[in-house]
Amino acid sequence: MTQTIETLFDEGLERYKAGEDPEALIPVFKDICDRSRKSSSAWTCLAWLYLLADKPLLALTAAQKAVKLNPQDPQARVNLVMAMLELSKPGVRPHIEIAQQLTTLPELGDEVKQNIADGFTRKPDWKSLQRVNAWLFES
Repeated sequence: MTQTIETLFDEGLERYKAGEDPEALIPVFKDICDRSRKSSSAWTCLAWLYLLADKPLLALTAAQKAVKLNPQDPQARVNLVMAMLELSKPGVRPHIEIAQQLTTLPELGDEVKQNIADGFTRKPDWKSLQRVNAWLFES
C-alpha cells in the first residue's frame, strides 16, 4: 500500500525529531516534494535538511520554492536567508525584514525559535544561524 503524502511527511518529521541524520531524511522529503510540488512545508523542511547537510545551493533552490508557495512562512524565509548567507549572495535584508515582522506573532516566533535551537543542537557553531538568530531575536 502506498503511503499518503501526509503520512510520509509526519513520519519524516518524527524521524527528524528523534535525531535521525539529515542526510538520511533528504530522500524522504525530496520524494514528498516530487509528489506534492505545492507543499510549502515540505519544501521548507527539505531546505532545512540541505542546510544541515552543508548543501547550501540545493537549500537555496528548495527555500526559494517554499517562499514562492508561502511568502508568509517565517521559517521558509529563514531558510532562504541562511542559504543566501552560506553562498555569500546579496539580497538578504528584505527577507530578514519580512521574517522579523512574521516572528512578532507569538506562535510563529516560538516555532522559529525552536527550530533555531534545534539547529544549534545539530550544528553548534553555525555562523549563519547565529547571525539570523541575532537579527530576529536579539535586536
